[in-house]
Amino acid sequence: MASKSGIERLRNTQYVRKVDYYLIVPIFLITVIGLYVLNQVLKDGYEAYPNNLYRQIGAAVVGMAITAFLCVMDTQILRVFGWVIYGVSLFLLILIPIDGYDLTWKWGADSWLNLPVIGNFQPSELMKIGLSMAAADIFERISLKKVSLLKGFCLLALTYAPPMLLILSQPDFGTAMVIVFSFICIVFVWGMKYRYFLLAASGIIVIGIPFVWNFYLADYQKKRILSLVFEGTDPEAEWNLVQSKAAIASGGLSGNHTGILVTVPVKESDFIYSATSEHLGFIGTTAILLLAFFFLCRCLFVASRASSPSYSYMIVGLTASFAFHYIENMGMAVGLLPITGIPLPFVSYGGTAMLVNYISFGVILNISMELKN
Repeated sequence: MASKSGIERLRNTQYVRKVDYYLIVPIFLITVIGLYVLNQVLKDGYEAYPNNLYRQIGAAVVGMAITAFLCVMDTQILRVFGWVIYGVSLFLLILIPIDGYDLTWKWGADSWLNLPVIGNFQPSELMKIGLSMAAADIFERISLKKVSLLKGFCLLALTYAPPMLLILSQPDFGTAMVIVFSFICIVFVWGMKYRYFLLAASGIIVIGIPFVWNFYLADYQKKRILSLVFEGTDPEAEWNLVQSKAAIASGGLSGNHTGILVTVPVKESDFIYSATSEHLGFIGTTAILLLAFFFLCRCLFVASRASSPSYSYMIVGLTASFAFHYIENMGMAVGLLPITGIPLPFVSYGGTAMLVNYISFGVILNISMELKN
């Protein structure tokens, strides 16, 4: 059924009933839990408190407003919207190495711009959305035979190559991995045969991993991976993980009530999951895990019922990005995965991540509302 315009949606007295609360409720609860934990973390030793908390709350409120705006947007406009996001993100990525603003000394990568009013902004976060939506449009053209298979994959290569090269040059290997995982999930849903996946996986293992290890990863990144595989061999490299596990253990069932907190680096962002355990215990971390799992499952359900292939591919790509973030952040906090700078969606501190997460959420919610028309 053709989608209604944004004005028609607003005039419709049943508009509220069209909203997919199975998506809204888990994200709202995760955001509330995140703001509560951040308040506990930021007030303990952060000089910028409470202004940093207010900025995070402001980012969440603006993100919710953007989500509401996206919900009333005509679904057909999403195709154009995706390419606009891609173009803006690519332009901002090009500006990073020439703008003179460099946070490599602090975060190990030059990934941020210092924009007026907004402040620090990470274009690669926005690019994850642009690439998923642009790729969805191209894959639909291939599926409907509007372009040939060869031409379609050439378009994909031209679309992915510039931002990937810019992101890897920062260097930001974590974001690059998110983009690759998202692309693989879209290709899988699009219908690539299993044998091609096996061939690609074999190529990555035989060629890709040795190349990345020898020519791309820094020494500290290699130490993180080795310390995960050979636990106890490098106490210095494992210190972050040891502290994270200690913080998780101190939370018990409902949180650490002793007042003696464990020192964990980047506790407000990379290791926010360990902070959640410390302040809310097993109950809090389980709540986030279950809410995230339910949200991801609901997203995939919406993707399976979408009215066009491009909408399905969009949701799969955006959901894969969310899933990678949740799995990697939680996994590294408990020592199952290597430590990276991957934040926990809707929980970790960071205005850019919060806004981008809500933009992704708004796109998914828009398509889910289309199912109920």
